[in-house]
This record gives sequence, structure tokens and C-alpha cells, in this order.
Amino acid sequence: MSTDPDLSRALDFFLEVDRLKSVERRNRITDGSRCENTAEHSWHLGIACVILARFAAEPVDLLRAVTMALVHDIVEIDAGDTFAYDTAGEADKRAREEAAADRLFALLADDQAEHLRELWEEYERGDTAEARFVMAVDRMAPMLINLAEGGTAWNEHGISRTRVKQRNGRLIEAALPAVWAEAERRLDAAAAAGIIDPT
Repeated sequence: MSTDPDLSRALDFFLEVDRLKSVERRNRITDGSRCENTAEHSWHLGIACVILARFAAEPVDLLRAVTMALVHDIVEIDAGDTFAYDTAGEADKRAREEAAADRLFALLADDQAEHLRELWEEYERGDTAEARFVMAVDRMAPMLINLAEGGTAWNEHGISRTRVKQRNGRLIEAALPAVWAEAERRLDAAAAAGIIDPT
């Protein structure tokens, strides 16, 4: 008996996305022992969506949001991780990620490819309640992890409190106002304690 071709494609995709575990990010895990990888980041965002949905400014479809969180950085398998504060890396990021999306989602059967590609595109556009929520969680997670870890990545790259607020504040506050208020309080405390440049 031959294997269902859609099943073969799903399994090929499953094995291909295992490569996300090898994409290293700049920020460290909370114990500071090593940098996290993008698969860990995506998993952590999925968990964060589940526990933070009750604090969202807009109602969100939780299954859609969690699925979006799990696929939003899948393109980093080919495109690599672009550090959040890397302005030079931003120049060609979209082109690198589009090419990666074309290749990766095409591994799946057409209906699955279309569904996951649309979630990825929706996140990139940021034009739905779910996309705004996941974007806010995506900004919040590394910020809180950096604070818990001691700000190593920020200090290594000369990132100040002001830059953290400028990059993250607007998106997080709009979608998760109570979370932003607490994150900002923690950031200000870290700046006062010398963990991050207070300027």
C-alpha cells in the first residue's frame, strides 16, 4: 500500500522544521547559560499566548494565535534570525524571509501550505487582533527574558532602556496594556539597578 502523498509532505515538513532548533538567537535563556534558539522562542510564545490571552485588549481566537506564534519565525530556517536592534539586517530581511516562506510552505499539501502561509502573512501585516496580540507577545517575551537573565544581550550590543521602550512599548501597550505596564516597571527598575543603560 502506498503512502498518502499529503502525509508524506506533512512528514517532510515536520522533519524540515526541526532545523529551527539550530537557529540561534542573540538573547540568552533566563539562567544565562546559553542563547536560546528560534524553536524554543516559538514554543515559548505559544505558551505565552495561552496564558496572556485573558489580558489582551481585543478578543482573540486562541487556536489561531497559538498557531501563528508557532509559525511566525519558521522562515528563520533559511533566513536566519535578525537581531531585533539590527538596522542593517532589516534592509533585506523581508526578501530573505519571503524566499524562505516560498520554499518551506511549499513542502506541504496545498491546503495546509495556504493556511500556514496566510497565518505567517497575517502576522507580518499585523492587521488582525490575533496578529497584534502575537506581535505584542513576540516583543514582550525577549524583553522579559532579558530582564530576568540580567540584560546580557542588551549590554553586549549597547541597547539602552530608551531603545527597548521605543521598539517595544507601542505594540505591547496597545495589545497588552497591563503586561506593558508591568514590563515597563521592571525595565525601569533594571535601569535604576544598573542592569541596562538607563539612557
